[in-house]
Formats: sequence, structure tokens, C-alpha cells
Amino acid sequence: MVLKEGKVYVPKDEELRAEVIQLRHDVLAAGHGGRWKIVKLVMRNYWWLGVMRDIGRYVEGCDLCQRIKNRPKEPVGKLKLSKVPEKLWIHLIVDFITKLPVVAGKDVILVICDRLSKMTYFVATTEKTLVEGFMRLFRDNM
Repeated sequence: MVLKEGKVYVPKDEELRAEVIQLRHDVLAAGHGGRWKIVKLVMRNYWWLGVMRDIGRYVEGCDLCQRIKNRPKEPVGKLKLSKVPEKLWIHLIVDFITKLPVVAGKDVILVICDRLSKMTYFVATTEKTLVEGFMRLFRDNM
């Protein structure tokens, strides 16, 4: 065992270095703490040339770390109120409810809602409806 400043020197063996990082990164107690936490944990007992680079690559390759990563960004600005529509059926909200059980050959519900009155229409259709069919459904049911 070779020591450098009281830390175990890990030889140039990619598998061994990856295992050292994995043992500090993937355990529940440390639990995907991000680059700097893992650097601190690894460098407490181990050292090798390029340790920070190797830890950075490992963390960047970790799917869970990338999904839960806090991405600080500048605020986009203050929220603005939407304009209140002045006439009925001018501003509409349209959506589909999909993956429903097939009933009478229909498996999708087209939802059309007026923003002002909140009046809503529900139209049964199928997933195979094309744009032209959607426009026909919209026209015929409004």
C-alpha cells in the first residue's frame, strides 16, 4: 500500500478507481450527493492524479444524479395575469383524455372548454382521428 500525505494512492487502474468512487457514491448513506460531496468523501482516504476529473465523469454519467440535480437559473420574471376574455367562446382550451377503455368503438375524449364561462364539451373519438377529423369534430360539436 502506497500512501501520499496519509491517503491511499490508487494506481492507474480504471476499474479500481471506478469502484472506489462507486463505493462512496452509490451507498445509501452518501446517496448521490453530487460531485463535491463525493470528492470530499473519496479524498478523505484516497488520492490519485485526476481524481476530481474521474469523479466528475462518474457523477455526470449517473442517471439518478442528473434527474435530481438542482439546476439554478435566473428567475424568468414576474408572473403576468392573463387577459380575461371579453366574449364567450373566443378563447378556448382544448385537450384530449387518452388511453381509455374502448366503449362503443371510442377510446379518447376530446375536451373543449371556454375560458370565460368554463362551459365544457366532451366529445368521444378514437386515437386514430387525424387533424381533419379533429377539425370536423370541433366544428360539428360547437
